Amino acid sequence: MDIAQIQLGDMVFAAADLFSDGEIPGYAEGALVVKAGTRGVLINTGHYEEYPDVEFYLVQFEDESGTLGLSLGCWAEELATNA
Repeated sequence: MDIAQIQLGDMVFAAADLFSDGEIPGYAEGALVVKAGTRGVLINTGHYEEYPDVEFYLVQFEDESGTLGLSLGCWAEELATNA
């Protein structure tokens, strides 16, 4: 399945390690936030004002215990539909 075809509630995976840009509470700039392959669920989509033609995905990723925790904004290239 193509990332552009996912719907709210669909399972996705981090396609690569995701690092903080310095604006995630509790994470210093450059800190690892989500490891590649971490499972998550799509909870919303949208666009940044600066990039109105590019889809942005809000994903709630699982923590180490498998509980949904951290919500993180991701670009399509940062997500995969399988691990």
